[in-house]
Amino acid sequence: MPYAAQHLAQAPTRAEVDSLPGTTVLEFGTPWCGHCQRAQPLIEQTLRDRPDVVHVKVEDGPGQRLGRSFGVKLWPTLVFLRDGREMARVVRPQDARAIHAPLHSASAAGDA
Repeated sequence: MPYAAQHLAQAPTRAEVDSLPGTTVLEFGTPWCGHCQRAQPLIEQTLRDRPDVVHVKVEDGPGQRLGRSFGVKLWPTLVFLRDGREMARVVRPQDARAIHAPLHSASAAGDA
């Protein structure tokens, strides 16, 4: 599943996220966040040739349990998971390299 342009209508539960197989990029943010909007081309560019990676885009905010369970404080926050386990995270990426390196590490963790 490549880049997801839209936030999910309903966020998954923490148990659902913890049971995701393979490599997942969990993105926390909002549609109106300027930092989130600026990061979208970088995220899309990084995920473009990665059909093996699931991109889950979650709208975060007050009262949103999933973001709190991951300790999200700033948007966008990208959490890189391998089989439901956090491998890395990036907050407010400034370039595609900032996303590519942790994505590669999370993907490679499954090959070890």
